[in-house]
Amino acid sequence: DVMTVSPRFTLLNLLFIMLVGCAGMPSDFEEPALTVTSVALRNSNGIAPEFDIMLHITNPNRTPLSLVGMSYSLQLAGNKVVTGVANKLPVIEAYGEADVSIRAAVSVMGGIRLLSELMTRNPEQIDYQFEAKLDTGKLRPRININRTGTIVLRGTR
Repeated sequence: DVMTVSPRFTLLNLLFIMLVGCAGMPSDFEEPALTVTSVALRNSNGIAPEFDIMLHITNPNRTPLSLVGMSYSLQLAGNKVVTGVANKLPVIEAYGEADVSIRAAVSVMGGIRLLSELMTRNPEQIDYQFEAKLDTGKLRPRININRTGTIVLRGTR
């Protein structure tokens, strides 16, 4: 007599495996808070100017937040001037916080558009938009962050 497995038995086993797998993922995960604390133009000797972007990340969860990587972009005065990635990010302890510094070079075309904007308008401040995708490397989706603010340009006149 050949033993046959009923489709109902297989379906119940599959559902059980899925439920057990999902039980290991915390459902109370809260998105970390990310603040752009500063965006500063560096004194660089290269062709393309560089920015230091300081981020402050707070982990509101009961488990450490291990960031595998991040992709980001920075727009200044409506011009996308910086895109980049970072992979040397700290582990943020449970209910902890950390400062992250990113050094980012301006793209040539974005830099030309920004320079043209600054020369024609000569503003005292410019608006920025910082977008990032944080990768925790787990089964969670990437965390999308979008922050806006203003950079004061002191001594530009």
